[in-house]
Amino acid sequence: MSSTNESRPPLPPFTRETAIQKIRLAEDGWNSRDAAKVALAYTVDTKWRNRAEFVNNRAEAQAFLARKWVKELDYRLIKELWAFTDNRIAVRYAYEWRDDSGNWFRSYGNENWEFGPDGLMSTRHSCINDLPIKESERKFHWPLGRRPDDHPGLSDLGL
Repeated sequence: MSSTNESRPPLPPFTRETAIQKIRLAEDGWNSRDAAKVALAYTVDTKWRNRAEFVNNRAEAQAFLARKWVKELDYRLIKELWAFTDNRIAVRYAYEWRDDSGNWFRSYGNENWEFGPDGLMSTRHSCINDLPIKESERKFHWPLGRRPDDHPGLSDLGL
């Protein structure tokens, strides 16, 4: 369980508006590529499935993210609400990245999230597919970091 001093608003139960806010905060965090900061959004005993990898606590989540962003260079992510309930959110997302050989990819995925009453994510299930793309096919064009508010989302981009 997370400590009582930790809280990550918005808190469940979610409304459509607070679910969208929660998703954007997660997107902003992941686009920062700061594994230590991002890991704080998860309970100390968080459980993840990411592709075929299983994460069993916050420390493992932080290590996973650090490895991810060493491999996935020029990472840019967009997340979008799919569905929500009281303490769960389903998200679809896409991100673009390149490997150290200069090969570009767009990775498409779906995530199911469950939150504790403190707003920390306790469970994350992610399914992802990687599509090789040409650099000229990239759609996510903004400086590394937070996606600008006026940049199109997934639906706007036809993804």
